[in-house]
Amino acid sequence: MDRKDFLKSIALLPLGGYTMQLHELKNITGDFTNTAAMPVLFIGHGSPMNGISDNAFTRALGNMGTALQPPAAILVISAHWLTKGTHVLTAPQPKTIHDFGGFPQALYDVQYPAPGAPEMAAATKAMVTSATVVADDQWGLDHGAWTILKHMYPKANIPVFQMSIDYHQPPAYHFKLAAELKGLRNKGVLIIGSGNIVHNLYQVDFSANPKPYDWALEFDALVKTKLEQGAFTDLVNYHTLGRAAQLSIPTNDHYLPMIYSMGLTDKNEALKFTYEEIQNGSISMRCFQAG
Repeated sequence: MDRKDFLKSIALLPLGGYTMQLHELKNITGDFTNTAAMPVLFIGHGSPMNGISDNAFTRALGNMGTALQPPAAILVISAHWLTKGTHVLTAPQPKTIHDFGGFPQALYDVQYPAPGAPEMAAATKAMVTSATVVADDQWGLDHGAWTILKHMYPKANIPVFQMSIDYHQPPAYHFKLAAELKGLRNKGVLIIGSGNIVHNLYQVDFSANPKPYDWALEFDALVKTKLEQGAFTDLVNYHTLGRAAQLSIPTNDHYLPMIYSMGLTDKNEALKFTYEEIQNGSISMRCFQAG
């Protein structure tokens, strides 16, 4: 069996088959071409409506895609794929998932037909030693992925895969796991954490031009400062950061993708903020790039 056929078959194996051939897979992943390290992104994706909107945020996404060296593949860690255990998407042609309700039909009509990256997904499984990573060919690209990629890479011609968030694990688990994925950056993979630093749907204000809550501005600014300082441990332990943190993160599903982006960032690596805004009073759209 040649390399290509092996990787296609192992992507579809159950966990036991994957474990038995792990040593073979580790040898094969060494064949992927090394490149200069790709950047790591965190994108505050906000409302699904950004998928079909033309606004300052979506135009900024387009600029980000244009400015970056074209990646060999894209890995998205989205707030909208929460699982027990860590899964990686091995589908050769991921479906577009419309995982929301109550929006205009035009949003449900959108398709993002990017090819999958089963070989790179297999390589990702081999890199992780702190957890068992499960192959999953049933998921697709959820709106944490396609609503941003549609603006960054509108041709949908770059292979895309996702890794899930084990929602039963604490933030420190995700920070450690992310560090094990750093090798993907030298394989031409652009890794994107997609969530929101401040994400309180209980306090959302849908009026025209709503004023951001003071606590949302406070916590968003605090996170910016901590990121600039490289104080990642403080952000992993966000529950110690006071009332603004509690209001900004009532549930941490949208915060955890940022933990991955931090964990993938090398110490003293250059970091820049590519967009900042508070939408609907309680949603931070802050984005940043490391590298």
